[in-house]
Amino acid sequence: MNETVSQLQISGIRQFFNRIQHIENMISLTIGQPDFHTPTHIKEAAAKAIMENQTTYTHNAGILELRKAVSAFMKKKYELDYQAEDEIIITNGASQAIDTALRTILSPGQDVILPGPVYPGYVPVIKQCGARPVFADTTKTGFKMTADLIRETLTDQTTCIVLPYPSNPTGVSLTEDEITEIAHLAKEKDLYIIADEIYSELVYDRPHFSIGRLYKEKTIVINGLSKSHAMTGWRIGVLMAPSGIAEQCLKVHQYTVSCVSSISQHAAVAAFTDGIDDAIPMRNEYKLRRDFTAVHLAKLGFTTVHPDGAFYFLAGIPDDISLSSFDFAVELAEQAGVGVVPGTAFAPFGEGYVRISYACSMDQLQEAFIRIEQYLDKKRR
Repeated sequence: MNETVSQLQISGIRQFFNRIQHIENMISLTIGQPDFHTPTHIKEAAAKAIMENQTTYTHNAGILELRKAVSAFMKKKYELDYQAEDEIIITNGASQAIDTALRTILSPGQDVILPGPVYPGYVPVIKQCGARPVFADTTKTGFKMTADLIRETLTDQTTCIVLPYPSNPTGVSLTEDEITEIAHLAKEKDLYIIADEIYSELVYDRPHFSIGRLYKEKTIVINGLSKSHAMTGWRIGVLMAPSGIAEQCLKVHQYTVSCVSSISQHAAVAAFTDGIDDAIPMRNEYKLRRDFTAVHLAKLGFTTVHPDGAFYFLAGIPDDISLSSFDFAVELAEQAGVGVVPGTAFAPFGEGYVRISYACSMDQLQEAFIRIEQYLDKKRR
């Protein structure tokens, strides 16, 4: 058995979910996927593809029509310039794009800087590459990965910075000025950037700004349709990079999956073209839920950093509740019937926090906070 694989742990999110899944009538604020249905016109495009027998292997990088649609979408939305022919690869979700990017650029002994807390999907791949994850503690900076923080964390072996924004689990994003400082530092140190921008369409108070506009030469931009178009199960991710990097990524991609589902690809064409603004009504609803959640967390004594995007809060457990993140989350599930994710699922820097997702209905959020308040009242007596 591969020793590195043997030492990997099952995702903390999954471990916790397995612990509480037996609880009946639980309101889950753990979910990391939209509660909306895939727009009808996208489903119709998939059905049409099936009936027209578009069911064969495609080009390894994805059908050219889709790559052209992605190129136009990214240009219009974010002023990104990636050529359909040799700078865009369609992947099995953003997760496979991340895996492909890391496996392409990393060698044993290299260091990768990540924000902590962070989505748990990066570290196992980094370790399987023989590289070392190095966390920058963003609890000191309002959950922002800043240029100064990166500079403090650099080592002689640093090769890459993982830059996920808006962030899972914090919902925090970065401004154009903050991105510019990071781009200058990465260029100065000749570092790769993996910019995971899967939540780019779910930024609430200002447009998303991609680092790919400033430092294209060594940046790999990850995006996709899971969050923006409520298409988690369709598995459409996008990897964008300069042709020299994309060419190497395509080797890893083709030997891993050959190509993405042809049906999903044809559906994705509709999403990136006719559905260019499909995310707007969902984003508007998430913003209402975000503001509702912020008010109620503050009322109950949680500490928060107001999220710019995605659909999460990483909330600090009230000071008068003397429980670890894991124990608090277990008690809340077992005694109040509300599921949240312990912050330690997102690296050790998450201790003292829980991730709360508002990718659920307003009715569910209202009932969840009634239950949380009742639970806290009992604890405080």
